[in-house]
Amino acid sequence: MKPFERQRGFTLLEVIVALAVIAFALGAAVSAVSGNTRNAAGLQQRTYAHWVAANKLAELHLSRQWPATRTTRGSSLLARHEWFWEMRVQETPDRSVRRVDIAVRAAEDDDSPVTSLTGFVGQR
Repeated sequence: MKPFERQRGFTLLEVIVALAVIAFALGAAVSAVSGNTRNAAGLQQRTYAHWVAANKLAELHLSRQWPATRTTRGSSLLARHEWFWEMRVQETPDRSVRRVDIAVRAAEDDDSPVTSLTGFVGQR
């Protein structure tokens, strides 16, 4: 090697900048994956809660009984989780139809429901 010949390679500053770029990219990737995981869990919870509400409305239709105008509360087990529902039956302008609002919560003391469903029941 000649005395004043430049060697080729990366400087310490270039290596530090490259590591910083890689660390930033990995942090963004981890953040995106964790966000997707949270979204998937939330979607699963809303889906199960909607199924609970749909099941309660189906039970009401299948019972073939004219529902009284009142509010009832209860719980249902779905996907190894106890869901808490509230069903409100109201009169409508048509005397042969009742409106049914069902709200489903993940916990009994939750302030807002995970989902709500509105349906109608006709008198037979």
